[in-house]
Amino acid sequence: MTEFIGASAVVDVIRPATPRTLGAFKVEVWGRQPHDYVRIYDISAKNDTIAAQQGIQRFVKEIGAMLAEQNAGN
Repeated sequence: MTEFIGASAVVDVIRPATPRTLGAFKVEVWGRQPHDYVRIYDISAKNDTIAAQQGIQRFVKEIGAMLAEQNAGN
């Protein structure tokens, strides 16, 4: 069974996207209890919404792997 990992994100634009290049974004993601960790990711994307989605996906994957490792040790 996979555990639900709720998370939120805020995005800072480092360099806006143009029609020819991806933008650069700093995405801060924080989890909801009991996964109240904070991670900051540098992400290249077409816009801030996609950057936020990618940041949350990375967070969920990272925290999920951490939880699986902890559970394997028990």
